[in-house]
Amino acid sequence: MGTAILTSIFTSGLVSSLWNSNCRSFGTPVALARTLASSNVFSRRHKRVVWCSNNPTFTRELTASSDSANTSSVNGYPEYHRLLPCPSQNGPPRVEHLVVSEGGCVLDYISKALDLPPLFVADLIHFGAVYYALVCPEPPPSATPEQVRLFKEVTAPSVLRKRPSIKGKTIREAQKTFRITDVNEFVEAGTYLRVHVHPKRFPRCYEIDWKSRIIAVTESYVVLDKPAGTSVGGTTDNIEESCATFATRALGLTTPLRTTHQIDNCTEGCVVLARTKEYCSVFHGKIREKKVKKLYRALAAAPMPIGIVTHYMRPVNIAPRLISEDFIKGWYLCQLEVLECKEVPWPSTLIEEKYCIEDRGWPLKNSAFKCKINLLTGRTHQIRAQLAACGAPIVGDSMYMPAAIAEITSPGLNPFGKYKKKYTTENDRETAVAEWIAQHGKEPGVAIGLQACQISWDDGEHFYKAGSPWWT
Repeated sequence: MGTAILTSIFTSGLVSSLWNSNCRSFGTPVALARTLASSNVFSRRHKRVVWCSNNPTFTRELTASSDSANTSSVNGYPEYHRLLPCPSQNGPPRVEHLVVSEGGCVLDYISKALDLPPLFVADLIHFGAVYYALVCPEPPPSATPEQVRLFKEVTAPSVLRKRPSIKGKTIREAQKTFRITDVNEFVEAGTYLRVHVHPKRFPRCYEIDWKSRIIAVTESYVVLDKPAGTSVGGTTDNIEESCATFATRALGLTTPLRTTHQIDNCTEGCVVLARTKEYCSVFHGKIREKKVKKLYRALAAAPMPIGIVTHYMRPVNIAPRLISEDFIKGWYLCQLEVLECKEVPWPSTLIEEKYCIEDRGWPLKNSAFKCKINLLTGRTHQIRAQLAACGAPIVGDSMYMPAAIAEITSPGLNPFGKYKKKYTTENDRETAVAEWIAQHGKEPGVAIGLQACQISWDDGEHFYKAGSPWWT
């Protein structure tokens, strides 16, 4: 057959769940993109098959916003040049799935197959936005019969037996995806490629004086006061624009710093970056043994009671994170301790504009509440979700504040909240959960009122504090 190009543009959440990378963990998943776009373009040389959502309202002609690309009137895609300079805003996602028909250099193949400039493809590889698997993973349930036929054709036993690269491997092992790191890497016929043509960008990385954000440097680790609007270790499609990369350069280190733990992109404060693989493992062990203590400053929209707050988080690795006041079997325990809560002025309009704080319609903006929080369990979005569930969402939290407002306005809307309703059927309950998820907004663009203000381990032998938060 000719070159089979399996083309799909998913939300980043779908990409991570359907086409998961087993190469390296970057913790917090890519911020959710709420727009799903696809192309209906066909070329004479390459057969394109679009995999998209079953919901037709999410399918549309792709356009992209980029300071370094102009929209082409030929096919609706941007005219690509280079990934730098960094655009001020992220465009819609574009993820291409290809099956190599003829072995050769990966850069040349992608450039020709997707009609992209070689330098742009080289940038994508440098950013970590290109993955491969020896064998094409199974297509999603929404795949058409033609897409399934193509998959079966390239994974037929008679075809796979002729490929020495997968000898001794199970199909599952051969379908594991790994990041392409060399522009000259050879890819053989039948290899699966996933290309994130529009990686998530972090323009804040280029605005920061990174040396001024270094709290401590030791032989084993570096402590960084992470700026809001940045990723600690990178995302699935961008490991270049990360705190680890920029801190490494600021310090002039020859060995890249390693991520030991995560805080959300929109959160600022203390993070520990390991200088060696060995210390990275050591610190992970300290986290598992609960020897690492973290304190947070939160700027809440309403007061929080002093003491321990307990919820249970749904074991689904997709934002928004749903939590329940009542115990539910299989859900994760979430506990934090509010040590103090003081009334302070709401941030001025000037400060909100400087840090891109989003106005989500909170009705009372005379006062905010500065909380000091001891995080007892470390779940993703835990503080944000718990404070919102208590009716005190974090200032600027565009994901959880809308849901908190909705529950205050219409008590009982939250199927896991204090005023939850009783449902007669499972279908009614699932509908209520879906409606509750829909009340949440998008992930914040830059900052929210949350700072990891202090980190310590080994009973305080190692103790570090962040600088003043953005709202002071």
